[in-house]
Amino acid sequence: MSGKPKVLNPARILALGFIGLILSGSALLMLPPMTEDNSITYIDALFTATSAVCVTGLVVVDTGTFFTPLGQAVIMLLIFCGSLGFMTMATLIFIFLGKKISLSDRLLVKEALNQESIAGLLRLVLTVVKMALLFILIGTLFMLFRFYPQFGFGRGLFFSLFHSISAFGNAGFDLFGSFDSLSNFPTDYLVNGTIMVLFIIGGLGFTVILELVRHLRFKERLSLHSRLVLIISSALLIGSTILVLSLEYSNPATMGHLPLGGKIFTALFTAATPRTAGFNVLDTSALTYPTILIIMVLMFIGASPTSTGGGIKTTTFGIVFFTLINMVRGRQEPVIFSRVFSFTQVMKAVSIITAAVSLVFITTFVMTIFEEHEFSSLLFEAFSAFGTVGLSRGITPELSSASKAALIFTMFGGRIGPLTLMFALARRKQAAVLHYPEEHVLIG
Repeated sequence: MSGKPKVLNPARILALGFIGLILSGSALLMLPPMTEDNSITYIDALFTATSAVCVTGLVVVDTGTFFTPLGQAVIMLLIFCGSLGFMTMATLIFIFLGKKISLSDRLLVKEALNQESIAGLLRLVLTVVKMALLFILIGTLFMLFRFYPQFGFGRGLFFSLFHSISAFGNAGFDLFGSFDSLSNFPTDYLVNGTIMVLFIIGGLGFTVILELVRHLRFKERLSLHSRLVLIISSALLIGSTILVLSLEYSNPATMGHLPLGGKIFTALFTAATPRTAGFNVLDTSALTYPTILIIMVLMFIGASPTSTGGGIKTTTFGIVFFTLINMVRGRQEPVIFSRVFSFTQVMKAVSIITAAVSLVFITTFVMTIFEEHEFSSLLFEAFSAFGTVGLSRGITPELSSASKAALIFTMFGGRIGPLTLMFALARRKQAAVLHYPEEHVLIG
């Protein structure tokens, strides 16, 4: 007896697309030409591929010394594909091959880019790719001024391109060696400034960047989404910069020895990188506990929708925050800028935060079973994986296979989104529209 063919929901297709990309990347990284001594285990190859595709930056082997230039090029390609997203890359390939984009494909792209309709999606995909390439090219040119004299043109160009793609993609991978990231030259304003600008722009989201361009060129009014992203991102950046500067100002292991200008710059960089870049100019393991706590909060919030970053997203945090403010003020509806959030959006935001907290809790719980490291470092690692940040207190290479597997799952969930992950795993049925009697429950 033949039945209807099983149709996968968009969340499941997106998840399977990322899984396919990760598995392909891990298989490539297992090939002998990819590593210097061909000693990589499959769990480490899978971890590296997941970290690259999910633009996280957590590493179990040193990218700059363990992998050959060919292996580094594969990682760079995985970062680029992962930052744009599986459906964006698939649509781009279809366009170049001249293949027709079906309605189901357009619906998947709409889901992947978090758009409200399918109108103009193909044009949006091309614009997103062109925009990403433009910022990557500009970043490469700026960094080439530093790396060309140091490495020569060929290696200098590769170095610049790798770090430009990693920065715009909020990936946090670097080739400087010894797991030090940018901490050996914290006040190199050319390289570190370029990297910081790239990951801040990448973290805003393609939708916001396009609206800003139209606003500057044609004076078009910014949407509520863009205004919310810009306000929350600016407030988090400024507030956390002041806090990091005050907490680390006299810390001799971080910025205590730097001049005032260097302290301000490294505080700004340290406040910006958890959202969700993963580069660090200060030794993360030497930061004070209050600073670590701030960074964990920032990693949890993450970047903005349709960006290259992870986390619960700034708008999710904003909806819940302003709902709380309106409730305290006695309003019956959450209002901001004379606009009302729908109950569905509030419910979705709360669900995302609940799912995210659950994922971080489970990951931390698993690691506490298998690891002897201090709890704060394990919790930090879990937040970093979920936020696809890549910051670590130096314990990632020492983790057991079970903990690495838990982090792989968390990086994957953080990249596609906790709700998308749950939708992909669950069997969803269209619920009948029923209205049940209302009854109050005591809360608080």
